[in-house]
Amino acid sequence: MFTGIIEEVGRIEAISYGISSAQIKIKASKVLEDVKVGDSICVNGICLTVTSFQPGSFTADVMHETLNRTGLSTLENGSPVNLERAMLANGRFGGHIVSGHIDGTGSIASISPDDNAIWFEIKTSPNILYYIVEKGSITIDGISLTVAKVSEESFSISAIPHTVSETNLRDKKVGSLVNLECDVIGKYVEHFVKNEKPEEEGSKISMDFLSQHGFIS
Repeated sequence: MFTGIIEEVGRIEAISYGISSAQIKIKASKVLEDVKVGDSICVNGICLTVTSFQPGSFTADVMHETLNRTGLSTLENGSPVNLERAMLANGRFGGHIVSGHIDGTGSIASISPDDNAIWFEIKTSPNILYYIVEKGSITIDGISLTVAKVSEESFSISAIPHTVSETNLRDKKVGSLVNLECDVIGKYVEHFVKNEKPEEEGSKISMDFLSQHGFIS
């Protein structure tokens, strides 16, 4: 599990593609301080397993499903990537629950300054927007961010200067592809509600009940 608090920005050193898979080598420093083969490292929001490492870089395998769901195949040598090690049990929970399992991608529709903040509007598909709520959490390229606005075709976040300067947001442009992971709590709530059988179990939980008590909007 991850928190969405980026530890460092690494760089793609090499990507080699198979028939429907890939192997990726990433330049890094901080996330390698206590690395072991088999460790999980979140790369642009994607949970990848370290298969080998050496001073200054590590390697991970990427399966077909990951290539299909993410924007990893659009990266090239030198591309910046957000990196975070798996959360320690005794660590501070600075962001939100991030699994590293990408729901899909979005594209940056606009970038606009707002005093000391920067607004990023991101267009994405309806099936992803369904799980995005105003003032809820969203993971963008592995970064834990708060949703500020939601429309029928897009959502927006407002990032502080520190977040922009310490992540790959500083390199994003209009049209850039980003990986998105919706808040996992919302997905579990929906699953439980859809599979609830009140006529058999006497449950009073419904979508209206959850809405009235602030769980969904």
